[in-house]
Amino acid sequence: MNTPDPKIIALQFNETINQQNIRGLTSLMTEDHRFIDRDGTVVIGKGKMTDAWVRFFELFPEYRNTFTRVESNGNLVILFGYATWKKGETPNHAIWTAMTEDGLVAEWRIYYLSIE
Repeated sequence: MNTPDPKIIALQFNETINQQNIRGLTSLMTEDHRFIDRDGTVVIGKGKMTDAWVRFFELFPEYRNTFTRVESNGNLVILFGYATWKKGETPNHAIWTAMTEDGLVAEWRIYYLSIE
């Protein structure tokens, strides 16, 4: 069985974030999925992260990630771009990483990026 390209998996995962598609997000996470935010806070487990996404989308219904560059090295995908929290507001530049396992996202991490 061929495992899907990690870049495609990461981009699909992000598209489900942008669509606020909880079912899609859940279907793309490993059972022991790890989410690490810009502050280093870690959430482990598909169920816990699904609940966290539900709360996040309630707080930020217009949240969206836009990538300007995507690179990969094996199962690690590095995504450069920005997040917008509300339409019309200044974007927050960031770097995301996705670690994939067997066609699923095992870790989704966000790094703050200061653009001056």
